[in-house]
Amino acid sequence: MIALVFVTCLQASPDVCQEHSLLFQEQMTPMACLMNAQPHLAEWKATHPDWRISSYRCGRPEQFGKSA
Repeated sequence: MIALVFVTCLQASPDVCQEHSLLFQEQMTPMACLMNAQPHLAEWKATHPDWRISSYRCGRPEQFGKSA
């Protein structure tokens, strides 16, 4: 399992930010996760137009304090 963790900030208030995560059940490397992240981030962005994605990263869920 691998996690895509991304930080979003309100466009109107850039200091208001939140962290989100998507867990992928497939066996993939962090590099494969990064290469496949764009469509998932675009889908999230399409449903949250007032927010911008400021950063994202991939890794094992426990690296980010996320439980599987």
